[in-house]
Formats: sequence, structure tokens, C-alpha cells
Amino acid sequence: MTEKVNIEIDGKKVQAEQGAMIIEAADSCGAYIPRFCYHKKLSVAANCRMCLIEVEGGRKAMPACATPITDGMKIKTRSELALKSQKAVMEFLLINHPLDCPICDQGGQCELQDLAMGYGSDHSRYDSTKRVVKDQDLGPLVATDMTRCIHCTRCVRFTQEIAGLQELGTMGRGEHVEIGTYIENAVTSEISGNIIDVCPVGALTSKPFRYTARAWELQQRPSIAAHDCLGSNIFVHSVNNEVKRVVPKENEAINESWLSDRDRFSYIGVNSEERVLKPMLKRDGVWQAVDWNVALEIVASSFENIKQHFGADQLAGLISPNATIEEHYLFQKVLRSFGAASIDHRLHQVDFADQNALPLAPELGLSIASLETQETILLIGADIHQEIPLLSVRLIKAVKNGASIISMNTYDAKTRFALREKITASTDQLAHHLAAILKVLDSAACPQLTKDILVTEQDKLIAEHLKGKKSSIILGAIALNSDHGSTLRLLAKAIAHATGATFGELSEGANAAGAWIAGAVPHRSVGGSAVEKVGHDAQTMFSKSHKAYMLFNVEPEFDCAEAAKALSALRAADFVVACSPFMTDAMRDYADVILPIVPSVENEGTFVNCNHSWQTFSPGVLSKGEARPGWKVLRVLGTFLEIPGMDYKVVSEVYSELKKAIEAAKFESTNFMPTALPSYQDTIAQWSLYGLDNVVRRSAPLQKMAEKMV
Repeated sequence: MTEKVNIEIDGKKVQAEQGAMIIEAADSCGAYIPRFCYHKKLSVAANCRMCLIEVEGGRKAMPACATPITDGMKIKTRSELALKSQKAVMEFLLINHPLDCPICDQGGQCELQDLAMGYGSDHSRYDSTKRVVKDQDLGPLVATDMTRCIHCTRCVRFTQEIAGLQELGTMGRGEHVEIGTYIENAVTSEISGNIIDVCPVGALTSKPFRYTARAWELQQRPSIAAHDCLGSNIFVHSVNNEVKRVVPKENEAINESWLSDRDRFSYIGVNSEERVLKPMLKRDGVWQAVDWNVALEIVASSFENIKQHFGADQLAGLISPNATIEEHYLFQKVLRSFGAASIDHRLHQVDFADQNALPLAPELGLSIASLETQETILLIGADIHQEIPLLSVRLIKAVKNGASIISMNTYDAKTRFALREKITASTDQLAHHLAAILKVLDSAACPQLTKDILVTEQDKLIAEHLKGKKSSIILGAIALNSDHGSTLRLLAKAIAHATGATFGELSEGANAAGAWIAGAVPHRSVGGSAVEKVGHDAQTMFSKSHKAYMLFNVEPEFDCAEAAKALSALRAADFVVACSPFMTDAMRDYADVILPIVPSVENEGTFVNCNHSWQTFSPGVLSKGEARPGWKVLRVLGTFLEIPGMDYKVVSEVYSELKKAIEAAKFESTNFMPTALPSYQDTIAQWSLYGLDNVVRRSAPLQKMAEKMV
């Protein structure tokens, strides 16, 4: 435990940690010290000097961010010396700063602007020509006005220390110092937008947001990012019910104070030209807008007709893992009450052999913050930067803390952190490597899989790294969605058991865990309870064609593992209803009715993240046109189908009913044991960072960014 010492700040006696910097102690007791270069998440640079303060007994003003505390220290933040020093620094900073606050996007939220009010003068003693710096094109996400730069180097330190990819640096000396890329190039980090937040002036701003609104016009509402299982906390900023930007909401347990570019800039896709704002009905091959009652009556009557002539099991339903847990619950309730059993959210998965042996819901196995303290982390079929960009921040910290990270993948996935060992092979060969590692650790475990395995020196090294240490084994989407996913999962779990490591999965979408808990799978109901009839999984429901399909926020041509098979089955079906925020060309072909639902930024409900944290959110903006939240559409459809218990007034009633159903559920899993290791290769495409869901795919800046990253 860190030793506490007694100090005095502006006459107030406080206790602080020995060796902590003065600025940290001052912040903890509410004594404000101005600063520019200091950031609590970045290393100390001490180059702006705005935080100069007086320490009793010192010969001159000292930087609070770089002066460690000692016992008995007496600090004065508002003394004549401190204020004179701070005002002198401010005068120097404003010598070359342009007077363009009225057109600067940072106006109204600018640290320099704020501090100039308190520490600046009402006139300047300098009348020479101001320095002008050429702007750089950093890509489609970040706009630059480098004449405003005060050389705090926050952006440089962020790219190096947090993102793990130093794309910005300081070039030149004296008055010729500039921040930029060494060669003119776009920044390509998946979390590059955070340099906008750390910049204390208007040198780095959001290019999509540029000149669209003033800071004081924006309405701010908290929400949850809807693109990966981390569940990053965000603020949605809007003007006149139009989303203007998305920024991070600090949550140390999840996303700290950062945000991935996917979460930050995907909102632009909400206003795509493909947005559908009225219920659409296809009559004689021609699409036309209709009233909600007409559309729902046709859906209900068509379902009833299918049930009467072919049976209710001829209706199959696919729902996105990005739907809220309330929507997953109502989706399966409506379909199961109707008599349908084929319900699934696992759009990319192809191997379902072990589905009865799985736990209630996938999870990471340890807290997100705990990743930083692990000694060994084994990543199996996981492209962290593509799947969950912000998780890489934790892994970069883990490596700095001495962790060994080992990667086993089907392709050479780029990492921003050093790897201790790396294996690149097909998934069947990955299974053989895992079996070899298990054989080294515990030859009696899974003998039918390990007895004839050849162990390599690299397998022995990996086993050694995992033994007797604080270790984690994490399966990514590439492994989970392969033809051999169940075998890889079994072997990874066995290795975790043999070493005492935690085992976790990086599930798809924002709410795959919620989908499992709510029963949006064909073999389990709410809370993992048994079902009377097991339906078809996401792939089988297309290979064994059904007469009718219900799609909820799913675009099969992009979202399903076997898109061609899915489209063929949909076109052959008698009736297809798509609940979707968007209307694609393929949807016009296979669908009969499109019910407009809202994207996540206009939605309300709950996401369950990879730590099984239930995070409830409200709409960032109101729904557009006649689009409605998905849970409301499902509620009314249930009423049209005469399903009892669908008279919810607010989404919290759905939440409460779901919670009670989970508490009453009895969950049991079975054992799974393959008889042999896989003997054939399967091909898994590289994971798509900006093609993962329907909103991200329609964000033009992110798609341009994807082109820059190739």
C-alpha cells in the first residue's frame, strides 16, 4: 500500500500519496491548477508550464504536474508568484494563436479559451505577424487547424502510449516546431478519434462534425454504444433532434475515457438514404407505403395462413445480436407463443455441436480492467483491434505491466502490442496445437483428442507461459465462428482448467449475452430453461427452407455466414417480413413487408456486455418519421396475433417481466466431447471492423477510413 504523507495546499491540510505529483493531490482536494499538457491518462510531459505553482522554500515557480509530493510540503496555487507565472505562460501561448474563436469548433468547450479568460490579458504587447502552420490531411475523421496548436503533445502521447501506434510526432525546433505525421499520411488507428478529445485547443477537431453546430446549442443525453460486447458509455449530442456527434462518457470499469472510432462516428449512418421511415408493403412487385395497422394486419394474417396450411414450425426468426435484451425477449416470446421454434441470433456461427453444453451466456471470464493485471493472455482466433478496438488499450497496458500475450489465429492479425508467441494456421491446425498444449499440461484430460498428438517446442513454451501464473484464455469471433468452433472452445476450456486460468469469449454485437439470457436461441428459453421443441439454428433454418421468415434488424446478405444460401431461402419463401431501419436492394427482392424500426441511437432498452453488466439506456434523439422502437413493434404484433400478456406501456415493464422469468428459470447444461480432432481446413475471412452491422456500414467517413487502412 502506498504511504500517505501530510501536506498543505493553500493553507488546507491534506493527506496524499508519497511520490504523487502535486497536481494530482490538488485535484483530489478540489484546489484547481490550470493545465494544458497534463492529462491523467497520459505520461507527464511538463512542456506547457501552465501549472506553475509556488512551493514554500523553493527558489522559483515549479510545474505541479512534474513535482512529486514530499512530507510536510506547503503548496500555494494562488500566490502572487504562482499567478504571475501562470499569466506569463498564457501570454506566451497567445502570441501566435489565431483570433478565430468565432469560427472554431472548439469554441465554447476550449480549455485555452477558458483559461485565457482567467489568466490572459485584455490586450497583447506583441504586434508582429503571427506564425502560420500548414494543415495536414489526417484522413476522413480528424480535421486539423495546426496554427492553433500549442504543442502540448497530448495527441502524440496518446497515439504512442494508449493507441500503441505512434502516428503523430513533434518535428522541428524552436519557432519551427510542428505536430504532424512524419510523411503526409492519414492516421489509421481504430481509436484515432480520441485525439480530438485530448486536444485542449481547436487544432484537432471532428471532421464530420465540423461547422455543423456550436457547443452551447447541443443537447446531451447518455447512451450505450451498440457495436461490440464492451458496452462503451457514450454521450449523444444533438440539435433539433439531429445527432451531431457522439463522445465518450467516462466509465473506468469499461471504456475509461476513450471511445473507438466505430462507436464515435457510426451515428452518421443513421441518416442514410436507405433509411425507411414508413411501413412498406410489396403488392404485385411494387413497393408502396402503408399505414402501420395495414402492415401489421398483413403480417399477422400471413403468419396465421402459414400456420394453418403448413404448421407454425414453418416460421423462422433471425434477430441481430445488437438488439436490446427486451427486444430479444419479446421476439422469442412472440414466435414461441405463436408456435414457432426456430429462433436465433448467432448469425455468423456455423458449428453448433456444443450448444447444449454452453453456460447461460458467453462472458469474458474476468473484469475488463483486470486484463491489465494478467501475467499471461492467450488469444485464440481473436483480432482484437478489429473486433473490440478498445480492448487493445487494456492489452497494451498489460504488456507494459509485464504480461506475455500469445496469439493463435488463422491470419497474421496486426497488433499494437508485442506478442511473446504467435501461431498462424488453419483452424484445424489450431485445434491440434491446443490439443498439444493440453497434453503438456495434463495428458489425462481429453485423451481421445491428445493421445496421438505431436508436441512442438512452441507448444511446450506456450504451456510453460500459462502454468502457475495469473492467466486468461480468450476466444475471439474467428475461432467461435469457424467450422471447428466447438472443438476449439472445448480445448481452450480444458487448458484453462488445467492451468487455473480464466476462460472467456468475445461475443458478437452489443448484446449477444443478452440474447442468450432472453432465450433468443432455438434450444433454450428465458434464463436457459428447457424448451418443448428445439428449433433450427441460424444456418439450418436456411438449408432446410421455411415457408415464412421474420428478420429483426438483420440484413442476411451482409450479416449471415452463408449469405448466398440465406438469400436463396428467403426468395423461395412464401412470406418474409423484415423489421429494419433500412431498406436494401436485396430486401426489396426477398421481403414482402418492411416494418421500420429505429437504430440504437433512437432506441431504448438494455444491453448486457461481456462482463454481464446490464446497462439500460434511453433514446439519444426521438425516432424519425413513423419508425418505432423494436420492442413496441413486437408488442403490437403480438397483440395482432392475439398473444396474451403483450399490453406493455413502457419498456421497463418488459424488463421487469424478463427479470422475473430469469429468476424462475431452471438452467441445466450437458456435457460435450468430440471423438476426434478436426481433419479438414476451413477458411475464415478477416474480421471486418467497419462492416459489422447495418449502421456502421452506412457511415461514409468510416467506409473512407476503411479504404485508408487497407
